[in-house]
Amino acid sequence: MTGAGAAAAEYRIEDLAHASGATVRTIRAYQDRGLLPTPERRGRANVYRETHLARLRQIADLLDRGYTLASIKELLEAWDAGRGLGGVLGLVAEVHGPWTDEEADRISRRELDARFGGRQDDEAIAEAVELGVLERVPGRDDEFLVPSPQELAVAVELYAAGVPLTAISGHLRELRGHVEHIASRFLEFTTEHVFARYLGHLPPTDADADEAAALVRRLRPLAQQTVDAELARAMRTFATRHLHHHLGAEESTITEDATRPVLLPARTTQAVQDLVGADRLAEFITAATEREVQARTLDLLAATHAKEGIIDESP
Repeated sequence: MTGAGAAAAEYRIEDLAHASGATVRTIRAYQDRGLLPTPERRGRANVYRETHLARLRQIADLLDRGYTLASIKELLEAWDAGRGLGGVLGLVAEVHGPWTDEEADRISRRELDARFGGRQDDEAIAEAVELGVLERVPGRDDEFLVPSPQELAVAVELYAAGVPLTAISGHLRELRGHVEHIASRFLEFTTEHVFARYLGHLPPTDADADEAAALVRRLRPLAQQTVDAELARAMRTFATRHLHHHLGAEESTITEDATRPVLLPARTTQAVQDLVGADRLAEFITAATEREVQARTLDLLAATHAKEGIIDESP
């Protein structure tokens, strides 16, 4: 790098790679895709300036936020055309910000072992890291980051109640699948009815992006509030049913026109919805269930008749 000040700084491509953290190959690839301004040609070498370094850092930040190179190019072209990125980046920051007031914590391996009965279980630790319940701290083999202390506390209580760690992790995997389906549906719902008007042009104007960010702040707690209320209702309903069942209470008779909720795996429900559409989901599942009941009834009748035939032939 040469130059008396930051404004006059000049870089060879190797120096630019070192300063930005990108590789020489990546810089050339960005240049080929039009993501970087054309460098100054001086003799047989290309000369880069602070604008190139700033642009590389901008690209790296947008990649970390989940943008693709194609969308980054659109954003940068808008920036170069005089449209600010402030509103867009504010919206991105709002979406990428915390969706809970819970704060991450740290825990030592000794304290972690103590919470789970005092025994060391490397397999359980590896499973927790894979699930994201724990995160390893670089350079510290005896310490972990806990993104959600509440989630870890639930696991501790379940283990203390006698639930094996393998069952806890399996339950979390299943629960996560259902919750991710709920989150996906909520985002589809709000996008269709709320945010669609901001997606007609890319990138959105600063005014539209600011308004969308404000809506994200307002709507963010709604998903959790809805899930909390519905989970409380469902737990009350099913806990009462389970208690009656285990205490020997008589189940109410299901009349011909009565309905009763049945839990299906989220993946199954989504697969059926993708196949027949949301408006025919219940109809399809009902018809499939009725066909299965009829088939099993016929199988039972056939087996019964066959057995009776054998009995009739006996002396």
